[in-house]
Amino acid sequence: MEIQLYRGDITTLKVDAIVNAANPSLLGGGGVDGAIHAAAGPSLLAACREIRANRYPDGIPSGIAVITKAGNLQAKWVVHTAAPNLALIKPNPKILDDCFVNSLYVAARHEAHSVAFPAIGAGAFGWDPEQVADIAHVAISRWVETNKHISPIHKIILVAHTDEVQAAFERAFSLDAVEELAA
Repeated sequence: MEIQLYRGDITTLKVDAIVNAANPSLLGGGGVDGAIHAAAGPSLLAACREIRANRYPDGIPSGIAVITKAGNLQAKWVVHTAAPNLALIKPNPKILDDCFVNSLYVAARHEAHSVAFPAIGAGAFGWDPEQVADIAHVAISRWVETNKHISPIHKIILVAHTDEVQAAFERAFSLDAVEELAA
């Protein structure tokens, strides 16, 4: 399993699945969520509305992951997961861990070979990028070790959009960021 750190825009990646640090409403928001919805076009919002209508009428609980087609993105799928919002609740690292793990399980069930992750929870939801990176490292490493022989996923790309997130991911994963991904 290959893990890379990419410095750039997650919406431009040609991967099987992009993980969206989603607003629990699934109806778009700011940051990564807003950028993904804007780039994907109206079919992504329609797919999210269908999930709200059929499965999660009040929005997705923190730590849960759901998947939709990716609309106009180069990816095939968007995996939506909502971190705990620290403005509303006390920090719960286990739920943030669940965001990473459940996203990988959902992507694997849809035969994704490559998955791109933002720093889920860093930004509007108030998590410190260092803490996000540490939680991501533990969660992803544990998932890879458990599933490496049975999962279709062979590449995980961590995406940093800021210097702070890049430095946190570089430290936690012992990786150097690249600005261009090999095919």
